[in-house]
Amino acid sequence: MGDNICSGLHGVAASNGDLPSLVARTGRYQQRYDNGYRLVAGCVPFRYRYGCSIDKDMQDDLEVLMVTTQGGPGLLFPKGGWETDETAEEAACREAYEEAGVRGDLKGYLGSWDFKSKRLQSPHSPEGRCRAYMFALIVKEELASWPEQDSRERCWISVAEAMEKCRYEWMKSVLEQCILHLNTGQVNTFAAAALPSNLLNTEPPCPSHLRVKV
Repeated sequence: MGDNICSGLHGVAASNGDLPSLVARTGRYQQRYDNGYRLVAGCVPFRYRYGCSIDKDMQDDLEVLMVTTQGGPGLLFPKGGWETDETAEEAACREAYEEAGVRGDLKGYLGSWDFKSKRLQSPHSPEGRCRAYMFALIVKEELASWPEQDSRERCWISVAEAMEKCRYEWMKSVLEQCILHLNTGQVNTFAAAALPSNLLNTEPPCPSHLRVKV
């Protein structure tokens, strides 16, 4: 797995710097679905304190960026619907920009997680089932203005604080995967299903997903 899995992509690929609009995408008409699952992409934005580089005991030097929710307690990592005109990598970068107002480079694919959301029930996903494809994103720029700044707050916190304040158990698992990846370059194969390049007309290649209810 390369240092920047977005290299070679256009638009928001290598970084999400080419996102001038301050309006978040809304609506479901371009939303991807697969076998009753609403497909989601997101990331764990991170940085190193005091300019530290990666080493075997880097967890204490790592900070992650989380955002408040629009309907309940706790903190979240940026995530949102993966749409038909973008790759999962582009969707993850877009969500980091829209929800948290940050730009950066993706540093690894962490895996996919299944969860349920009553708020996201639709004719294509009547049970509110979602499948989230998550990445690690090293933050290179924080913006003073971003699309969802009036509805969300953002905060840099330690890994320990993130584990304590994270609203959903599946996101805690994502953070654990992120730490594992940044420490060793590996991911837990139980969670790290292959990332499909296009799910418009195809089915994921028999992934092993983590299934949780939220």
